[in-house]
This record gives sequence, structure tokens and C-alpha cells, in this order.
Amino acid sequence: MKLSLKRPFGRSMTGEPNLAEAPSPPSPRSAARKTALVSLALVLAIIGALAGGYYFAMRPVTLKIAVGPASSDDLKVVQTLTQAFAQSKGVVRLRPIQTDGAAASAEQLAEGKADLAIVRGDLDVPKNAQAVATLRKNVVVLWSVPGKGKKKGAKITKIAQLAGHRVGVVGKTQANVNLLKVILQQYGVDPAKVEIVQFPASEVVEAIKAQKADVYLAAGPVNSKITADAIAASAKDGGSPAFLAIDSADAIAQNHPVYEASEIPAGTYGGSPDRPDDEVKTISFSHHIVARKGLSETTVAAFTRQLFAVRQQLLTEFPQAAKIETPDTDKDAVIPVHPGAAAFVDGEEKTFLDKYSDYIWWSLMALSATGSLGAWFAGYLKKDERDNHSHLRERLLDMIAAARKSETTEELDQMQAEADEILRDTLRCFDHGAIEEGGLTAFNIVLDQFHAAVADRKAVLFSMPQNPPRAGAQFRAASNA
Repeated sequence: MKLSLKRPFGRSMTGEPNLAEAPSPPSPRSAARKTALVSLALVLAIIGALAGGYYFAMRPVTLKIAVGPASSDDLKVVQTLTQAFAQSKGVVRLRPIQTDGAAASAEQLAEGKADLAIVRGDLDVPKNAQAVATLRKNVVVLWSVPGKGKKKGAKITKIAQLAGHRVGVVGKTQANVNLLKVILQQYGVDPAKVEIVQFPASEVVEAIKAQKADVYLAAGPVNSKITADAIAASAKDGGSPAFLAIDSADAIAQNHPVYEASEIPAGTYGGSPDRPDDEVKTISFSHHIVARKGLSETTVAAFTRQLFAVRQQLLTEFPQAAKIETPDTDKDAVIPVHPGAAAFVDGEEKTFLDKYSDYIWWSLMALSATGSLGAWFAGYLKKDERDNHSHLRERLLDMIAAARKSETTEELDQMQAEADEILRDTLRCFDHGAIEEGGLTAFNIVLDQFHAAVADRKAVLFSMPQNPPRAGAQFRAASNA
């Protein structure tokens, strides 16, 4: 029902100018419309907050990963992963920090200068490091080179024979020297009685040709090109290298959990006859991708997911990516697994809603409670205005009865002026939201009845001879009621 607030003024029976021609008051905004706008604003605010939270949670994160040394296989793998992560536009991006080696990378992680690091499992792993993935496994290869000329002597075939001989260690890292000492001690050979010489990987072939050592040790992947080239160099000039088996591999692994018993398959390093000609028992250790303990579980889970997704794409151009394996999730693992990586491996990775559903639910409940409390408080503040409106409407009903008994037009004009004031107060209440459109409709009906009563009574009075006023006391009594 559309309200017409102009029509009641057009019925004035006074001789004054028609009030219907006066400017009408501005159309008030209903409380329902206000409520709808506030509700829409709250909904948009909630949607904006959720969208902002989702963007914040899923925005790309760049992780610093420490790896080295230069030109190492580990660095090449990380550089390839960095490019693949950038091309896949995943949640996690990588920024390599080149170091002098695994020990330096571990130190970067321990000091909080890196988020991830590539470390050797047989070195001291930082206390704040947790495993994310196994990058690769390295096997230890020990072989003796047949002597030539003046250095020709009995062929070394066992580790126990190394006392008094020179052992060449491939690589400049001290970790390989420590590894050799562990093996010697297991066989009762005093490391002090063995001359240990280290050669850079790029110089090992020349060292073998120059017969700078009797036995060589290399640690790397089974298909390591560096190890294969060194063994091939040992087989030239009609000589044949002899592989030294580490038969006590199980005992070493028992005493040093960072190592595992392993085997080198026959023919791994090619040649004719095969090199080696039979399976050789040895030990192995792993290179791990580790993360800081405090790194977000969500971030690490995303990194692990991307890592294994990209691994499959890189196999053709970078075969070493196939050696990346999931971490050991057992509670007694040498390097404890990061909860984020464990969630990915165990299939318990949480989605955005899983992680934040409780926060979203409680936020909605809080907003709902706040809205209800605000509505109640607003209603409480407008209680006096509603009571005043009810009083004004009752007063207007009393004026209808008084108008029908009035005996002078002056009294009717006074009632009309009071009705105008009541109308002004009612519109103010409506504009403040104290009354709703239904209440205003009811008031309009009462106001129509009042104007009709005034018009009818004036018509009667105009048709009667002028008599002294007799109803003034009655009107005043009605006004004071």
C-alpha cells in the first residue's frame, strides 16, 4: 500500500491557503531498507575478508634454499627445480643460496639464513632441521689400482690390507675422509697408519694415471659419471681395478645409523669384463632436503607436493630427479620428518577450508551475535520514540471523538494544528527507524479519519446558525485526558 501524506492536508476547511500546495517533506528511508543495506554491507565485508584470507594463505611464497658446492649435482638439481617451480606458477618459489658444500648449507639453516638446505646425512644435522625429501642416495666405492713399473706389487683386495698404503679420496670435503676413517676403524685398521690424500673430482683421472695412490674411495650416486670415469681410467694399460667389498656394512649401519648397508650391482661401471664382475657389498648415505623446524606446515606441504609433481616432468631432461624420494616418516628416523612433509606423504594434507573452517565459523557466529546485539541495542535506544508514537496515535484517536462534538471552527483549527505537529513527530520517528512502514500506514488511516471528522464537523457547523461556543470546556477536558 503506497502512502500519501499530502492528501490529509488538502482537506483543511479553514480559510488559510491550501497546505497541500506546500513542499512535501522528504521521503523517509524505511527501517527495512536500512536493515537490508546493513546486511548487504556485512555480507560484502565477510566475502571480502574471506577473499583476503584466501589470497593471503595462497599467495606465492619464496623459500631460500642453501646448496653447494658450485658445479655439484645438488646445485644443478636445485637450479632445475627453481626454474620448474617458476614455470608451473605454484604456491612455492625457490631462491638458491650457493655455499661451499653440505656443511656450509647446514650452517646456513642452523643460523636461520635459509628456509631449506641440502645436507649430507652423515654430517652433523642442525637441531632445527626436519626432513622434507631424500634428494639422492650415495654409495661408497673402494677400488685398488694395479701398480705399474716400480710401484708394481701385490694387488690389494681387502680393506684390512690398507695399513701402510696410500688411499686417494675423491672430493675435497672432509666428510669423505671421515667416512673412510669409519670404515678403517670397523676393520681394525688404524687411520694413522694409512696415508690419506684428497683429489678434486676434476683431477682424479690424472691422479690415477700418475699412480698417486694405491686405493681410491669415491662417494656418489650409483651412476655417478665422476666415479665411472675414475674407474675407467684405472682399467687402462691392461690393468683391471679390484673392488673392495665392505662386508661389515650391516655392522657399520648398526653402529652408525646415518649409514645403510647397500650393494653395487655387477656391471654398474661397464667394461668387458664387467666392472665389477659381481655384486659388491658397500654402505650408502643420503643427501636430504631439510627445512627449518619453524617453517609453516602449510608451506612445507605445498613445497613437497610441487617437488614430486615437478619430478615426473623433469625425468627426460634431468634423470637425477628420479632419485628424489619421500622422507622417512618413522618416529625413530635419524632426521625427524617435518609435519608438512609427513602430511603430504600420509595423504593427510589439509585444504584451505580444513585449516581455516573453524576460524570462518566462529567469525560468522561472532558477526551474527554482534549484529543481533546491535539490533537489540538500537531497538532499545528507540523504545522511548516508539512509546511516544503510540501516545501520539492515541491522542489523535481522542481528537477524532472530540472533533465530532466540537461546536466551533476555532477549536477544530486548533485540533488541526495539533494534528500537524503529531504528523511531524511521527515522520521524525519513522525517519529515525523507531517505527516501521506498517506503523506509518496505521497512523495514516487514523489521520485520514481525523481529517474526515474535522471536515464533516465543519460542514455541520457551517450549516448551523452562529451560536456562542459551548464545547470549549469539553475540548479542554479531552486535551487533558
